[in-house]
Amino acid sequence: MIDGFGRKINYLRLSVTELCDLRCRYCMPEDGICKKPHKDVLTEEETIMAVTAAASLGISKVRITGGEPLVKKNILSICEKTASTQGIDEVCMTTNGILLPKFAADLKNAGIRRVNLSFDTLDEKKYAYITRTGQLKAALRGLDHALSAGFEKVKINVVLIGGFNDDEIPALAGLTRKYPVDVRFIELMPMYEGNGFDTSAYIPCSTVTDVLEDLVPAAHDGGVARLYKLPGAMGNIGLISPISDHFCAACNRIRLTADGHIKPCLHSRDEFCVKGLSYEDMTEQFRRAIMSKPEMHCELSSQSASRAGRSMNKIGG
Repeated sequence: MIDGFGRKINYLRLSVTELCDLRCRYCMPEDGICKKPHKDVLTEEETIMAVTAAASLGISKVRITGGEPLVKKNILSICEKTASTQGIDEVCMTTNGILLPKFAADLKNAGIRRVNLSFDTLDEKKYAYITRTGQLKAALRGLDHALSAGFEKVKINVVLIGGFNDDEIPALAGLTRKYPVDVRFIELMPMYEGNGFDTSAYIPCSTVTDVLEDLVPAAHDGGVARLYKLPGAMGNIGLISPISDHFCAACNRIRLTADGHIKPCLHSRDEFCVKGLSYEDMTEQFRRAIMSKPEMHCELSSQSASRAGRSMNKIGG
């Protein structure tokens, strides 16, 4: 479906839970969240109905997110049914990787083609700090199992944070030499206050190219990242810059939260509820949401926070 600004909207980011086994500082409050009653979140039937409705309007790619999607008890069934939906050509997942030793092979068999792992540091103490509860060795075990499972692509998402991990840019980028993975540096978005980082934390992705002087441009893969490569590397370096160089003109996505609200734009309060609706009414809500997608998001900076109205774990990463 084409939105009001001529963009082809074919990508749904589907959150299946707000819950997570970590408490990352830029994603959720320290004490986590109150678990919602089952009646307030999409059932598996409603989730697949929503995917089917979205597919009828041209959605062909789905990325399953959370929270942490692998804490969802019926996650394999959701993945398999999503991948089997007519019109859906690709199903991917973003995960912190902690549970991949248990799930990687089954996810591949359920139809997940690509996985993105989120970790922001290779330092054990800093990993424990930013996740509040996690262990780096568990995330690295997840990476090993993701690679062994044979997914078409494995990517590592790194939120770039000044004063925290900018000194690790060479080491993190070096993972593309050690493994057949892409490493994507993502600018820290000002989603909510109290994340433990001051204004100096918001640094542009150009910091990466300043530090890695031997980067060379790589072929674009159709995503929002600007791609580069280190000499001799097996994977690419991606730069995603929602603040310093937004990509709204090329945005092809919408989001569906675990409690059943379509968000046309991550940084807007506008939401369209599908919880409890019939297939026909769900389809119409997706149509309205796509046509309500703004030309660009609000101003984002260390002084101008997102207007999303939710923390990232309640939206879907």
